[in-house]
Amino acid sequence: MSAKLEAIGLTKRYGDTVALEPTSMTVQAGEFLTLLGPSGSGKTTLLQMISGLVAPSAGRIEIDGRDVTHVEPGKRGIGMVFQSYALFPHMSVWDNVAYGLRMRRKSREDVREAVEGALEMVRMSEYKGRFPKELSGGQQQRIALARCFAYRPSVILLDEPLGALDKKLREHMQAEIRRLHKELGATFVYVTHDQDEALTLSDRICLMNDARIEQIGTPADLYDRPATRFAAGFIGHSNLLEGALADTPDASGEPILLVAGGRIPLPRTAKPGQAARHTLLLRPEALEFVEPKRGFVDGRIDDIVFFGSDTHVQLSLPDGSELTARCARTLSPRIGDTVGLTWDPYRTTLLHA
Repeated sequence: MSAKLEAIGLTKRYGDTVALEPTSMTVQAGEFLTLLGPSGSGKTTLLQMISGLVAPSAGRIEIDGRDVTHVEPGKRGIGMVFQSYALFPHMSVWDNVAYGLRMRRKSREDVREAVEGALEMVRMSEYKGRFPKELSGGQQQRIALARCFAYRPSVILLDEPLGALDKKLREHMQAEIRRLHKELGATFVYVTHDQDEALTLSDRICLMNDARIEQIGTPADLYDRPATRFAAGFIGHSNLLEGALADTPDASGEPILLVAGGRIPLPRTAKPGQAARHTLLLRPEALEFVEPKRGFVDGRIDDIVFFGSDTHVQLSLPDGSELTARCARTLSPRIGDTVGLTWDPYRTTLLHA
């Protein structure tokens, strides 16, 4: 892959307020990169600077190796899809999709072919004569996507485009966006605060926090190997066990973490460092139940919640720590029972921040 888009030392300040710390990242050609993070993390500011809607305070932006930092938005060769759809209410679906092409002074035949292709791509050809008020929210979102896709930009920016949709429609549109990305082969940069959406759509996720990049990686990287405590807590459900490192390793040479009266082995790849306390990340699906005293630690079952496809079990450890286990629908232990807890040490992550 070659670099399609690069942010190099990109920074934004509003007076004394820093909206984005100096930030550098590379997006590969054809990649689907999601900017994920809570409100105020800097993700929308970064997207707006890439689009040209906001001028950076420092740094530069390159597309295909060309410096576009001070190039106006319409000449950067990018498309933008907003959460609010931004459709013209007085124009038909056809005219909304054709608008950008006409502004670029395309021929009538080119406009016709591009609009028909874009409407077919989003499966809205039969609605070309309708007006936005005659469409549902999901249909309006499809038209906003078609308008962007019609002139085939090589970089497409999407700013929380599904935020206004209900859960079922949002999941449907996620599948549609993923399909369209594959069909177009364009580079997508997508902003969301929804971690499930990011995990579903992305080739890579850029997790942002406090106006800076916290971690960049594949969805599996961020879920299985979060670099910081914030990343562990923001992506997926996290069980965080805090304890002290044992003075001596176990018989196999693996380091041991002392937690809630138990001795928890860490993978040899873990690098505990010199801190007095350490935090271990354990995902709910990694936990397994065994007989009491036969696992790494014992826990008391406080609650059992049925979710349809699986069951979530809330447990408390002797030191007051709480864990969540995710297991099959059938479960023999009951609320109030004490169980042993075990897991594969290589499915855990030792956190360092």
